[in-house]
Amino acid sequence: MSRYDSRSADPSSYRDRRSDSGFGGASSYGSSVRTSSSKRDYDGAESPRKLDLDGLTPFEKNFYVESPSVAAMSEREVEEYRQQREITVEGRDVPKPVKSFRDVGFPDYVMQEISKAGFFEPTPIQAQGWPMALKGRDLIGIAETGSGKTLAYLLPAIVHVNAQPFLAPGDGPIVLVLAPTRELAVQIQQESTKFGASSKIKSTCIYGGVPKGPQVRDLQKGVEIVIATPGRLIDMLESHNTNLRRVTYLVLDEADRMLDMGFEPQIKKILSQVIIGSPDLKANHAIRQHVDIVSESQKYNKLVKLLEDIMDGSRILIFMDTKKGCDQITRQLRMDGWPALSIHGDKSQAERDWVLSEFKAGKSPIMTATDVAARGLDVKDVKYVINYDFPGSLEDYVHRIGRTGRAGAKGTAYTFFTAANARFAKELITILEEAGQKVSPELAAMGRGAPPSSGHGGFRDRGRGYGGGRHWT
Repeated sequence: MSRYDSRSADPSSYRDRRSDSGFGGASSYGSSVRTSSSKRDYDGAESPRKLDLDGLTPFEKNFYVESPSVAAMSEREVEEYRQQREITVEGRDVPKPVKSFRDVGFPDYVMQEISKAGFFEPTPIQAQGWPMALKGRDLIGIAETGSGKTLAYLLPAIVHVNAQPFLAPGDGPIVLVLAPTRELAVQIQQESTKFGASSKIKSTCIYGGVPKGPQVRDLQKGVEIVIATPGRLIDMLESHNTNLRRVTYLVLDEADRMLDMGFEPQIKKILSQVIIGSPDLKANHAIRQHVDIVSESQKYNKLVKLLEDIMDGSRILIFMDTKKGCDQITRQLRMDGWPALSIHGDKSQAERDWVLSEFKAGKSPIMTATDVAARGLDVKDVKYVINYDFPGSLEDYVHRIGRTGRAGAKGTAYTFFTAANARFAKELITILEEAGQKVSPELAAMGRGAPPSSGHGGFRDRGRGYGGGRHWT
């Protein structure tokens, strides 16, 4: 019997998976959603901290138990296997890859579908991605077309669904897959139907250009998996034909293509309705946080002054909101003699890799970045993070500053905060206070709703300066 079939469960509330028992694993109260009776732009979405989380359904997300054969692999064997399969990984505590389907420990009903499909070994994205997805880890996977990436996220999704309580009347899906085109969405649903049939998992495909009626009926009946293009899904949410109340497994398929096609506002609007992780945001206590109230026109001069104070050859990561701003500030810094390079979504993969290698090696100790680098970037010894632009959410703020203070090291984060960011002041103060950080009188006043004073303060106690920092060779 698969190790996924060992959780005791009430058969009246949990899905029957050909066993009267089920999983062991961690339970969470994380991915749930806000509902609204009116349309609202994602920039004005309520913070998850304000949600009433009472009554949300707990969910399990860690179903992975390393098999003896995988556990026995030495680090050298793991590295050799990754090189052989051309697998590159970045991140913390990355699990070892699996070599066979049996290593994953999929339930029998999943293994039967794999056997029917005639697969004989996992593809590289599956070999490394399955252990991570089954552990409930956040994952960014980059693989070529035809590499098996759809099953890399769909099979763990099926295991995930089968561990959750049945849908109640009015519940939306448990799994949400966003795709850029109708053609890709239909293709994903075909795979979902094929591999979910033995578990009686229902799915539907939501896309534009066709009548809404059949799609509305599917959603109202209740489906565990929704595959959707962003625009039509927003239509369904705003017309209250579905909700994201139960979404605990989220996939952005071909995310880069969706951004290239201009779907970023729609994606943000959808994701604003899904709480990923704990609703109580906390920053790493090993990070010193400094917040400076500034005007937009003061930012660049403040940045240069700050760099003069802190530059000692350590790695400094500077976050911007836009790709254009990222390039402009990087160009100005280089003109002023600072060793800066930039990384963002318009850069080719080869250029991103080169910039990252220069930054990691310390050859260019200053890197400017958009949020493409905020999640999943794991560079050791980033001593300082600077939020030149405040991000669009407190979650992104915590992720950004979390690029420093890693692996037990201390770190420091500096943030430029303007009047345009005032709506975040109260919650930012909560994060600072929870981490034992000082709150400036100016920020405290903004938290109470007062406008910023005309004279803005600056960072103090920033440590020793760095002589000659503007003439880097």
